[in-house]
Amino acid sequence: MFRIPLVSALSFVASGWCGGGAMAQSEPIPMEVLRRPNVVVVLRHANAPGVGDPKSLRLGDCTTQRNLDERGRRQAARLGEGFRAAGVRPTHIYSSAWCRCQDTARLMNLGPLQVQPLLNSFFDADPAARADQIQKLSRLIDGLDPRGGPYLMVTHQVVISALTGHGADSGGGVAIELPSAGNPRRTHILPATGLE
Repeated sequence: MFRIPLVSALSFVASGWCGGGAMAQSEPIPMEVLRRPNVVVVLRHANAPGVGDPKSLRLGDCTTQRNLDERGRRQAARLGEGFRAAGVRPTHIYSSAWCRCQDTARLMNLGPLQVQPLLNSFFDADPAARADQIQKLSRLIDGLDPRGGPYLMVTHQVVISALTGHGADSGGGVAIELPSAGNPRRTHILPATGLE
């Protein structure tokens, strides 16, 4: 059973980021870090059984996509509960256009979301298209105001892996600390939580 010690479960482990971040301390970092205005949480959507999407995928039609199951819907709601209990209030919430990502963001109930195509899955895309999208996403993150967050981005495992070199289970991801006060950009692994 999931309880609000999610706050402690949502502490995360620091590691280097292949996108240019420096190595950080290796012990768990308190949830309060996610409240900082220079933090970008890049979260994989909640539980959606399967891999990829049907060949008939159409972004405007959720019936053609792999979607959250009941466990995933509960997981997303619990993730939001944990964020709120810890006082994490994202100022901007961005989501992939895929229904499972938008549903995760909506069920977290942390505020309105904006679809950001740079967070879209490129599961079947060619390497050049992947590289171009990740380069643009990295520039978008670099351009965020380190005094204007925290920020939340809901996306896919393939995007998180290409962006950071780290995999992500459903409901997990990474937290990126944008440079502030002369500190280098750092990335921390955010373990998956919220499933029973």
